[in-house]
Amino acid sequence: MAQKQGGGGFFSSLASSLSNFKNQVNFLLGYEGLEVINPEGGTEDAEVEAQKGRWKQEDRDSHWKMMQKYVGADITSMVTLPVLIFEPMSMLQKMAELMEYSYLLKLADECEDPYLRLVYAASWFISNYYALQRTWKPFNPILGETYEMVNHEGITFISEQVCHHPPISAAHAENEHFVYDITSKVKTKFLGNSLDVYPLGRTRLKLKKDGVILELVPPPTKVNNLIFGRTWVDSPGDMVLTNLTTGDKVVLYFQPCGWFGAGRYEVDGYVYNAAEEPKILMTGKWNTSMSYQPCDLDGEPLPGTDLKEVWRVAEAPANDKFQYTHFAHKVNSFDTAPTNLLASDSRLRSDRYALEKGDLSKAGSEKSVYIYEYNEKYSKHRDALGDAHMNDVTDITKIEFNPWQYGNVAEAE
Repeated sequence: MAQKQGGGGFFSSLASSLSNFKNQVNFLLGYEGLEVINPEGGTEDAEVEAQKGRWKQEDRDSHWKMMQKYVGADITSMVTLPVLIFEPMSMLQKMAELMEYSYLLKLADECEDPYLRLVYAASWFISNYYALQRTWKPFNPILGETYEMVNHEGITFISEQVCHHPPISAAHAENEHFVYDITSKVKTKFLGNSLDVYPLGRTRLKLKKDGVILELVPPPTKVNNLIFGRTWVDSPGDMVLTNLTTGDKVVLYFQPCGWFGAGRYEVDGYVYNAAEEPKILMTGKWNTSMSYQPCDLDGEPLPGTDLKEVWRVAEAPANDKFQYTHFAHKVNSFDTAPTNLLASDSRLRSDRYALEKGDLSKAGSEKSVYIYEYNEKYSKHRDALGDAHMNDVTDITKIEFNPWQYGNVAEAE
């Protein structure tokens, strides 16, 4: 019988053993024990790799002095980071990049084969990892910040920062073929020169034609060489996409990066029916393309069938400073903004805009300092309401909490 889980088996075990090629920084005073990993090399070149990356020596020293006390901790919202490692995009905008290959959801919605439908949907989720490999950090959204995107495949996309601590973002996207909802929350573990990221949120996708509901459990992510060396991202582990309507599922194993890049980016697995019998094998690389082929109960390709490509990454601009795709530029532009853009939209952030224009000094000051002065508008609005809004309230403890009930006070005046 075929392997029933994405992990395990000879090749994944081999890749796992090859991934343990860590080396430590023991040649610089004050940095002993920090791991430096060159994804393209072996264990002997950690010293050379450690001198690479975007950090200047003085920046690296000051940042490490600030960060070393957090080793082993969840630093999701504890640390102010230098703007030199940021990209001019909010996390709310980055969440919208998944919409680039939404044509796959049109194919999934229109597909009559329940297993091929899962191939399309799983490939859509995998396509987002190409954007996630960018090593520039997006800006953390401010509580109440929003992002809205229109003018792409008939999709309406809206995201909002709904909680400050812990940071939680929510997003909704919809067109004639699908409804997508995500609550994004992560837990992190800072390890000195790397960061483990564990997704704790929930992702659901509804295909409208048959009302199929899919739920995603993504693999964890590891960000390597945060301070020493060139920063790079790996996501070793299983991605599981389950059809909650039928019990069918996709289990795909993201291979860990091994010596000299062995296994890096590779994804392999199967589409299973509700009885956990393999129906379709899937293989590819999350930064390049994915393919599929019908298989037998042992997971072997069916005779007379061919491996077919289902998704391939679009050509990206050459030498782009932030490794943006054409779609990422589209997400960041006002071309995809609604005509009645909300003042809370990420595009309007002064720190983001300053970084986009190359002004790191202004971007850093705008990111770090938010000073608010009381403008008396709350008192005026409160007095204008008087007691009329309380006429039908007999017990104020029963009032339902609603921090947005007053709308935009500035527009009302």
